[in-house]
Amino acid sequence: MSELSDVVVPGSAQSPRSVAWARRRRAAGEVWAAFRRHRQAMAGLIILLAVTVMALVTPLLADRTGLSAVDSLDNPVWASPSGDFFLGTDNLGRSVAVQFLYGSRTSLLVGVAATMLIVVIGSLVGVIAGFIGGWVDSILMRLSDWFLVIPFLPLAIVLARILGPSIWNIIFVIGVTSWPYVARITRAQVLSLRQRLFVERARALGASRRHIVRQHILPNVAPLILANATLAVPIAILTETTLAFLGLGDSRNPSWGKSLEEAYTAGAITRNAWWYYLPAGIGIIAVVLAFTMCGRALEEILDPRLRERR
Repeated sequence: MSELSDVVVPGSAQSPRSVAWARRRRAAGEVWAAFRRHRQAMAGLIILLAVTVMALVTPLLADRTGLSAVDSLDNPVWASPSGDFFLGTDNLGRSVAVQFLYGSRTSLLVGVAATMLIVVIGSLVGVIAGFIGGWVDSILMRLSDWFLVIPFLPLAIVLARILGPSIWNIIFVIGVTSWPYVARITRAQVLSLRQRLFVERARALGASRRHIVRQHILPNVAPLILANATLAVPIAILTETTLAFLGLGDSRNPSWGKSLEEAYTAGAITRNAWWYYLPAGIGIIAVVLAFTMCGRALEEILDPRLRERR
């Protein structure tokens, strides 16, 4: 892509930048066309769109006061699903449907925000380490090795315990403990790109490091980063679920993980109150599976080696 982005057709009034953007738009259209032909990817995308729309319109569908036990004193406890309570009630009389709707907002927020943090840190470290090399590369890779060697979950639990129960603390914990694999993949791609002829040509023409990274490295690394970002979201959601189940989540905001923790603590399994824990469990599985299907499809589309194996 970058080799041809600097080529101007003789007699054409188009600038190299406009030619580059035209090629990128065409490449994006080809990726979308291949994505649409992938049945699993489209199924995952439909699930994600449905959950996202549900999370966005939740304030219009349910009143947040339904999350308060004080405002639910008149409701029956452990009520099974009925016309009055679509998904039943819990041990405090709170509507499980309201908890599910508002829980989707928290789980998606944590998943997307933590993934953005993972991608920013991992991409920055990977590009710097791969492009600069030398002792900078050695230090950054040893740092990533440290995070990879230390067991992920215990480290996340310790950090969450130290920082305190907060959604933003959970996002921070997930982000700072999950970036190394993105950094490793990005670094490997940058090491390959910096040896390409178009990079050598730009360097010979006197282009600065910033120009080379911005115009040649990042555009070619971006598809790989995008594919890995979709695969990082389910990891973030599962991590938040685990931390919330262990009682390290934000007690002020509902989440699917918190619903599972409260259902387990209240004895919903022994009471056979399936309506308390099943919706949150199905929601987690559906969203994680949908992101995974979309991520795998993007990985196949953007990686020629995976396309050849199909």
